Amino acid sequence: MKIAVLTAQKRVEKYYDLSTLPKDFSLVYLPLGATNEQVLQKARDAEVIFADAIAPVDAQLIANMPHLKLIHSEGVAYNAIDLKAADARGIYVCNNAGANACSVAEHTLLLMLSVLRRLCEGDQMVRCGRQIEAKQGFILQGIHELSSCKVGLIGFGAIAKETARLLHAFGAQVFYFSRTRAQSQTEQAFGVQYLPLEHLLKTCNIISLHLPVTAQTTHMANAAFFAAMQKGSILINTARGEIVDQQALCQALESGHLAGAGLDTLSPEPVTQDNPLLNLSPQASLRVTFSPHIGGTTDDAFRRMHAMVWQNILRLQNGQTPQNVVNHPR
Repeated sequence: MKIAVLTAQKRVEKYYDLSTLPKDFSLVYLPLGATNEQVLQKARDAEVIFADAIAPVDAQLIANMPHLKLIHSEGVAYNAIDLKAADARGIYVCNNAGANACSVAEHTLLLMLSVLRRLCEGDQMVRCGRQIEAKQGFILQGIHELSSCKVGLIGFGAIAKETARLLHAFGAQVFYFSRTRAQSQTEQAFGVQYLPLEHLLKTCNIISLHLPVTAQTTHMANAAFFAAMQKGSILINTARGEIVDQQALCQALESGHLAGAGLDTLSPEPVTQDNPLLNLSPQASLRVTFSPHIGGTTDDAFRRMHAMVWQNILRLQNGQTPQNVVNHPR
């Protein structure tokens, strides 16, 4: 079996014992950003594509790989894969749903606490010899405990459920909105209350996004969305940058309507220097905590994800249906 690997070779070698794979497996490594022509030149006859979650696998590439049977995202996201083209060819598309839930949930709380405690701003002031000024200012202006917050989760998949579980240890009240409401026993198990989206935005002072990128969710967090949020509230995004209208978020931060934001992901990635969120005014920029899209990239999560990828490839070789299929192959 020939496998086109569109993610970092060092990661593949680190997170799975490749010596345990069948001897007739042939791995062809291509760099992230490889063109379709480069992929086809080396791996046109591959049966599997193992792709970084942000590596595009488009209709043209799929159409020109006649033996392709499986496209597997390294992570949870699969929005860079053309599902319709895969469906038409009867090709499975799989992801690693749930494998990084604990990792992303921990990072979500890290961003919440960082913004609430003004960690980036305080760090800079201490480094500039302004420690007492920062302390006195923060005391007078007020900083809040997570236990006093009402947190609204938009989306209620594995990551949001794990986030809710962790939030309860801090004493926060947790609400959620999802297109499909969970069963009452699930709500009780995770200690969450359902609210329609408009009510959620008005009720909660922290809003956390836990959605995949679809046509419906792209720029879901737009100017109207931010206007509906409480004044002085916080946005957390550990999902995907495309969900947020970044220009609208800049305006909400510059106006002071939002107190801050914790962002693990921007759009596009790799992030460019002209991204509006990287060019906020000095005052507004201090209220934003960025991280380099590492919410789901712990060592533990990668070991779980790579194990699932190779298990699914082995299932395919053995004539079995892979797990975590996200499309409808014909």
